[in-house]
Amino acid sequence: MAFGDHAGDQALRDAWRTFCRQLESAGDRVFKDYNPATPPHRVDAFRFLTQNLGQAFDLALETRDTRYPALHPFCTPTRKLGGDAADLVYLQSWIDGHCVYRIWGNRGTARFINFTVQGQRPEKQPGTDCPSLHDPFGDVPEANLFGHELETGADGSFELYIGGPQRGPNWLPSTPGTRKLFLRQGFDCWDEQPARLNIERVGMTQPKPLPSPAGLMEAMDWAGRFVVALMDDWPDHPYHYSPFVDADMLNSFPPDPAAGAGQDDQRRGRAVAHMCWALKETQALIIEFDAHDSFWMISNMGVFFTSLDYRYRPVSYTPSRTAVDSDGKIRLVMCHRDPGYHNWLDTQGFEQGNITYRNMMSTHATVFRTQLVELAELPGALPADTARVTAQDRTAQMKTRFESIQARYGI
Repeated sequence: MAFGDHAGDQALRDAWRTFCRQLESAGDRVFKDYNPATPPHRVDAFRFLTQNLGQAFDLALETRDTRYPALHPFCTPTRKLGGDAADLVYLQSWIDGHCVYRIWGNRGTARFINFTVQGQRPEKQPGTDCPSLHDPFGDVPEANLFGHELETGADGSFELYIGGPQRGPNWLPSTPGTRKLFLRQGFDCWDEQPARLNIERVGMTQPKPLPSPAGLMEAMDWAGRFVVALMDDWPDHPYHYSPFVDADMLNSFPPDPAAGAGQDDQRRGRAVAHMCWALKETQALIIEFDAHDSFWMISNMGVFFTSLDYRYRPVSYTPSRTAVDSDGKIRLVMCHRDPGYHNWLDTQGFEQGNITYRNMMSTHATVFRTQLVELAELPGALPADTARVTAQDRTAQMKTRFESIQARYGI
């Protein structure tokens, strides 16, 4: 048996070759003005592409059939996309508005959890001239359920239904345009446990069929468009269209972080602030804000809006893991090497990047103050009682970080 023995061989080969050309084209987009011409940044851009190539066919083929839903880990320690936060775990499942779905398992102990039913993906975001991000982004939230609204058993067990007639409080409606379930878990303390989740379509009695040649070619087409679009849209799309991102305002948060907030962010249960940064090897950036009772998280990211290596580096902070100075202020120190302060934000050797702050389940806009100093001037720029750590302390911190994040992902 050889090529041509089946009538569909030519179409399958042509579809694959088209995908390969699209992948080649996507690689050419590494070399863009927004990506600094340094070895770490060039490698990071190709890594961004290869990591998401690894999930292209999961999204396009393996989990695509809404009759046989699957919870796909959208971002992981080795797969980053879409401004992912280091302390959020993201899952998605393709669903539709014509079926009823059951999710069951254990809620876990993450401080934040949110189930969102996503609707249609318009060409432009509603009420704006902003083009939607590439698929699978851009769809509009239709219904939400937050952790405090989820009814669970004493052991954390629960059932949640999506679509069909209402079934008590643990239910989310769907519409004819429903296309996706998106799930986020936000972690504060290192000992918080992730949810254990399963999903099924109600009435799912037959095994999942094998892909057809037409289905595979459709998946190749989707995957090819995906890899090209992600290299087109990142980081260009947020720089051009996001109300939170100002590429010209380096090392400083906008004076009014809430100005860009919209209804979608309220539905997602968050208030967001963002800063683009650029640091020389001899510099440090102090990020200061008043400590408050909300559950917030701050994540350092690279140029392509992907979280830095949060298993091995201190690139994210939440309230339980942050030292507060005696004057009630939090001061994070971002620089290229360990300055010996507790609240160090590692740059991972990048010259430029992005930081996103999320205030979960709150519309409170945090006011930030930043100060760019030379590393040698850092002790004089911080209060004398700012918490310090020894090399041994840092090693212990990083061991806890590594083990806890491994547990979040079951790896």
